[in-house]
Amino acid sequence: MKKLLSVVTLVFLLNSCSPESDTRYSLELLPVESVDIPTEMTLGETYQFKMYYRLPTTCHSYNTIYYHKDLNVRTVAVESLVREQNNCQEVTENNLYECTFDFVVTSNGSYVFKFWQGKDEQGNDIFLEYEIPVLN
Repeated sequence: MKKLLSVVTLVFLLNSCSPESDTRYSLELLPVESVDIPTEMTLGETYQFKMYYRLPTTCHSYNTIYYHKDLNVRTVAVESLVREQNNCQEVTENNLYECTFDFVVTSNGSYVFKFWQGKDEQGNDIFLEYEIPVLN
């Protein structure tokens, strides 16, 4: 038992002494350019939603999908990880990327999907909105 405790302690010590990276990161939402989603859904079924987005600089990389639900409204965006460096280059070529998520239909009626597309001149959020009916 003492040997096991010693080994566990040693592992924790070695992990805590690992060198840290100097690279700093931040999170940033990226505008959704377009989506590929169903026009109607069936209760109990699972659907794959596709979103298309662009990475604005070489320091941006895909992180995850931001997903918020409020009753029948789903707000969705692409979340990127941004390396905070001085040598980031603007990406000029056609760099359209795809990410997907599965959606399970759990209620009747319809769902409203709001895909974030950025902000307008006044700083208000802009959304690509779809209302999708649920068939029984």
